Amino acid sequence: MVGFAPVDVPPSAAIKFVGAGTAACIADLLTFPLDTAKVRLQIQGEARASAATATGPAVKYRGVFGTITTMVRTEGPRSLYSGLVAGLQRQMSFASVRIGLYDSVKQFYTKGSDHVGIGSRLLAGCTTGAMAVAFAQPTDVVKVRFQAQARSGGHARRYCSTIDAYRTIAKEEGVRGLWKGTAPNIARNAIVNCTELVTYDFIKDMLLKSTALTDNLPCHFVSAFGAGLCTTVIASPVDVVKTRYMNSALGQYSSVLRCAAAMMTQEGPLAFYKGFMPSFLRLGSWNVVMFVTYEQLKRAMMAANHSCTAV
Repeated sequence: MVGFAPVDVPPSAAIKFVGAGTAACIADLLTFPLDTAKVRLQIQGEARASAATATGPAVKYRGVFGTITTMVRTEGPRSLYSGLVAGLQRQMSFASVRIGLYDSVKQFYTKGSDHVGIGSRLLAGCTTGAMAVAFAQPTDVVKVRFQAQARSGGHARRYCSTIDAYRTIAKEEGVRGLWKGTAPNIARNAIVNCTELVTYDFIKDMLLKSTALTDNLPCHFVSAFGAGLCTTVIASPVDVVKTRYMNSALGQYSSVLRCAAAMMTQEGPLAFYKGFMPSFLRLGSWNVVMFVTYEQLKRAMMAANHSCTAV
């Protein structure tokens, strides 16, 4: 087994908390352009509708790599990382809670029992997902706003910096504006967290019990890839609505349901799967990088902690 510390010593909640946030930031750094492409594709139908009366053709994005190429050509390479600061702030606060506390909450619901059913896993995933959104929602709003704003065509940028975005949103839309889309985001992250963590947990347990794989890199890779695929299929509709609603102008939609209804009537049901391929590429690669890094960070920190206590 690849590892740094004895396998019979479980990592503490603090190690999981810090390890999850750090691993998520590393995964975000590597996959952020895919996330930006996903956001642009998700809002594209809405952008075309609002530009129908404007002069000149709107920028059209076609596919994952076509979107990335178009953005680099029209806005420059830096546009792919627009909102990265808010994204890293989000992961450090968000992933630490939803992933780092998952095992602790799962143990709380099972009261320390060795038998963990699917119900306890789902309940733990919903709980940490909702907690993370309530805590980190402003960072998600700012990240989406930055990723959605185009820098071409002579249009003024909505925000010039991350701090300016927080300040401007609070000033123009009130403090509630920083928590815009909390309801769909809680729904999305309850779904994402349950699917992602429970699927990873379940696949990993199944591989360890029914195959020759041990708790090492190949096992983590297969489990993470499966979790990314399942999560994308299940969570895409809620993710698209969340992105549209967070990015909308003040008063554009009176509620999340109005946003979803407008998408259905104006663009059809396929609108709920806009940006599916970049979502899958991003979530699949993000899950692989995050979970593999997370597992190794836990072991490294456990080894360091073990060495310190031994001394």
